Amino acid sequence: MTESVVLDPVDLQLLRLLQNDARTTYRDLAAQVGVAPSTCLDRVTRLRRCGVILGHQLRLDPAKLGRGLQALLSVQVRPHRRELVGPFVERIRALPEALTVFHLTGPDDYLVHVAVADMADLQRLVLDDFTAHREVARVETRLIFQQWECGPLLPPTTAGPNP
Repeated sequence: MTESVVLDPVDLQLLRLLQNDARTTYRDLAAQVGVAPSTCLDRVTRLRRCGVILGHQLRLDPAKLGRGLQALLSVQVRPHRRELVGPFVERIRALPEALTVFHLTGPDDYLVHVAVADMADLQRLVLDDFTAHREVARVETRLIFQQWECGPLLPPTTAGPNP
């Protein structure tokens, strides 16, 4: 389990601003938070180094890339042993259709969010890349009609400089 990091109001405001637009310049961030640009750079660098900021990602629209059908696959692996977990997860992560993989508690071992072209592509994925493997005992598929992004992770306001 990773330890939490102590964040002051300036750190929280920087994170909030970067979550909303990761391309914001240090100069603009510094002006919005009320610190010098060099202080802003030092703080963001520290937040990266201690693992609070994990990176910057470009989000793509799967439908515009020919993958307009999304589904959640609940997967049960048997036997559910450590030596199968790593290879299974790496195999799934290597699939171009896989968006996210969750290792779960409960009756299902994994939840995999996938984006595919159509129903035939989904069927091929389930049969060829999941159930064709001996350790996969069951796959349950749920189609996604619509999804909404949530967040940001931080509360919308905080006490501190320029809330």
